[in-house]
Amino acid sequence: MKTTRRAILKSTAAAAATASLPTVLRAANDSPNNTIQVAIIGLRGKGKQHMQMFKAMDGVRVAALCDPDRNILAARAKELGDLQAKTHTDLRRVMDDKELDAVVIATPNHWHALATIWACQAGKDVYVEKPVSYTIEESRQMIAAARQYDRIVQSGTQRRSDPALAETFTALRKGELGKIKQIRVCHYSVRGSIGKVKGAQAVPKHVDYDLWCGPSAKGPLMRKNLHYDWHWVWETGNGELGNNGPHELDLARWVGGYETLAPGVVSVGGRFGWNDDGETPNTHLVYYDYQPAPIIMEVRNLPAKKGMRTADHYKGIRTGLVVECEEGYFAGMDGGHLYDKDGKKIRQIVGNGGRTHQANFIAAVRSRKRADLNAEIAVGHLSCGLCHQGNISHRLGNKHSIAEAREMRKADAPNAATFDRMAAHLDANGIDATSAQIHLGPMLRFDPEAERFPGNEEANALLGRAYRAPFALPGKI
Repeated sequence: MKTTRRAILKSTAAAAATASLPTVLRAANDSPNNTIQVAIIGLRGKGKQHMQMFKAMDGVRVAALCDPDRNILAARAKELGDLQAKTHTDLRRVMDDKELDAVVIATPNHWHALATIWACQAGKDVYVEKPVSYTIEESRQMIAAARQYDRIVQSGTQRRSDPALAETFTALRKGELGKIKQIRVCHYSVRGSIGKVKGAQAVPKHVDYDLWCGPSAKGPLMRKNLHYDWHWVWETGNGELGNNGPHELDLARWVGGYETLAPGVVSVGGRFGWNDDGETPNTHLVYYDYQPAPIIMEVRNLPAKKGMRTADHYKGIRTGLVVECEEGYFAGMDGGHLYDKDGKKIRQIVGNGGRTHQANFIAAVRSRKRADLNAEIAVGHLSCGLCHQGNISHRLGNKHSIAEAREMRKADAPNAATFDRMAAHLDANGIDATSAQIHLGPMLRFDPEAERFPGNEEANALLGRAYRAPFALPGKI
């Protein structure tokens, strides 16, 4: 793709797009009392949460529900009660409905981009869950669609709507604790194996599997559970790095003031302790070569020690970030604390968890100003793009024993201590360092302007993906 980052972020055809806005959105812009008609697409855990939140908003009506699982669709319609929302299994029917102003996309990752682009083309605004895309090229296309059709597109990294974090991060960038030296991101959450099947599994009869697969290959179901466990299969998911990483990496990029993808990335990780159908790492270390303060992401799905049910922590943090500065550090996520360099608490930061993020989206739908969004699609593109960069290095890695990899990483001073901590964690879980294999990814250099890996076509091939007709992304917006 030759289009540069600067070109794709540039607004285009705004006047022409405004002329084609649906009448109901013009009315909503003219009068803040008009009701915004919203559809929720994808109705499991996160979709249900969105349904309840938008249902409770003044001036908003959940007017349509969509999911290829008819049982889930019926259950959510019942929960919605007397509001009598339209129900669909095919999201294309949502796009066809001219009475709808906006869509909320809480589908599996592989549907995010196409659903967003179709919605923009249909004149609808979009709130799209994290990661906003399955690949880096997809979210570039999503930005292009938002600009071409003059749509309001919010990314579901809700902590961007936390004013306490915004104030704290500004203060840290200005040097409240001295210069920022390093930003460490942790996602330590205990998960279990997804099991291992002996052959293709029957797809539940109440699921339209063709629609569920959509842009991805429609292969046999080779895992016990269709739902949720798709996160750990490369065809549809992006692993834990892409599942929860967008939240924590968004905070890291925000506090660091980094407005491009990382100029260099290297991954070390693997799937340990489980002999199951999952493909993605459950233990993962990614180094993002930002300067002057690099970002280090650590993912752990195994417990602190074999037989335990609790996860590890780093400076008291299991899920969140530690911003290490010259004179102290910040540790937290939904709020947190500032500490001096001796580890003594300076003050507490009380956050709101981003609970006003959906309201921020609706406010921007009314104002028609994408600058009013706290996490516009270009923001989501970069934060989920960091996850994609890390996964690309992982997928291009070579396998070594943990002991071999440890020796190979000794010369890498910034990462050696972190790798040693990972190795100690695996040892505590009974993983044999001499026999267990770990993926040691290459250090990939990246051009943040062109958003390409210079001279590395193997890595560039993973910036996009193959699609299944008729669910392919447009070749050009």
